[in-house]
Amino acid sequence: MDLKEKLVSSFLAFENHVDIDGYIHDVRTDAIKVFEEKGFPSKKEEDWKYTSLNSILKEDYSVFPKQENALDYKDIKKYFIHDIDTYKIIFIDGKYSSHLSQTTHDGIDVCLMSSALNKPKYQLIIENYFNKAAVKDSLSSLNTAFSSEGAYIHIPKNKIVQKPIQILHFSTGNESATMLQPRNLVVVDENSHVQIVERHQSLTSNPVLTNSVTEIFANKRAIVDYYKIQNDNENAFLIDNTFIKQKRESLASVHTFAFGGKLIRNNLNFYQEGERIDSTLKGITIIGNKQHVDHNTLVHHKEPNCESHQDYKGIFTDRSTGVFNGKVVVNKEAQKTNAFQANNNILLSDQASINTKPQLEIFADDVKCSHGCTIGQLDESAMFYMRSRGIPEKEAKALLMYAFSNNVLSSVKIPELKQRITKIIANKLGVNIGFDL
Repeated sequence: MDLKEKLVSSFLAFENHVDIDGYIHDVRTDAIKVFEEKGFPSKKEEDWKYTSLNSILKEDYSVFPKQENALDYKDIKKYFIHDIDTYKIIFIDGKYSSHLSQTTHDGIDVCLMSSALNKPKYQLIIENYFNKAAVKDSLSSLNTAFSSEGAYIHIPKNKIVQKPIQILHFSTGNESATMLQPRNLVVVDENSHVQIVERHQSLTSNPVLTNSVTEIFANKRAIVDYYKIQNDNENAFLIDNTFIKQKRESLASVHTFAFGGKLIRNNLNFYQEGERIDSTLKGITIIGNKQHVDHNTLVHHKEPNCESHQDYKGIFTDRSTGVFNGKVVVNKEAQKTNAFQANNNILLSDQASINTKPQLEIFADDVKCSHGCTIGQLDESAMFYMRSRGIPEKEAKALLMYAFSNNVLSSVKIPELKQRITKIIANKLGVNIGFDL
């Protein structure tokens, strides 16, 4: 039995353990039909031309992991942004860990998706928002079919959340191979502001496949800052699907830092549904060995007087491969759009490669849209200058690569997170600063 057949047959068992009378039952049932029809994507599909899932689908994944292993805070402390106070939603092998988490209902809802899906008090939000942004492709539909646990965040209007929210998913290796499908829903009402940091972390050498879906709704004049830290071990596979709908005058940004994992696929989709919206997509990828990272982005401009900014930097060494497929769509009605897209890459090895395809589809005539990509090596004249000033070759390379990626890092708005990412980058570039993750 292949993985697709196993998942489809497991759906009935899953349904026996969840509420089959609620609104969500019909959503799940429709979703499994989509997945059964489409199956896993292949390289025959244009959006997956450079990323094959064949090798990771051969594992015999446990679809329903056993009871969580107990973890102490000291075991996972280094994965937290612990320099500042935060709300924390912690999952171990797909199960909520109450003793490690800090949630709240004090004016805002930072709690569990399982509670939101099953309790009447959340029904209106679930019916208005759940699965309303996610596209009906095979992997998102698969997640929807098995959706039961993840983070549920609802920020009522006129609220500035005073501390960031951390969402952390840990896998312990309780099974020989594990498949996890977390589902996050973030609803930020008008005039509210929230900062969220998300991380998926395997604590085992056993294969782990995570198929994650996050839906974010930024209502009028809302501000959402979302940060993804992807620094997993090299037996972990992550397919991250994020969908963001923005209303008038909202600001939403997603920063993706991809450093670890054997294969990462980031599907990031922004839908602008109002005027004077600003969307920001930025990322840094630094990988080596045989790692593979694929960024697939979409910004859909539907209304006039909006902006979007995409800036992705990649540094590839050894036999690593990168993919960037970025699309900007500007509707006929979206006059006065200002859309910027850039993908710049450095190859440090003759065997490293990057496939990049920036795309513009413009149906309006009064717009400012630009896109471009670069692929190259380190500037030899800059290296010579630094070496002539007494800087050793290793440190000179690291400084040049850090400067290359710094304009993305400089837009991070949480100082402690910026410091953490800076140290991870320094370690990835081979500079010893006494901090290792």
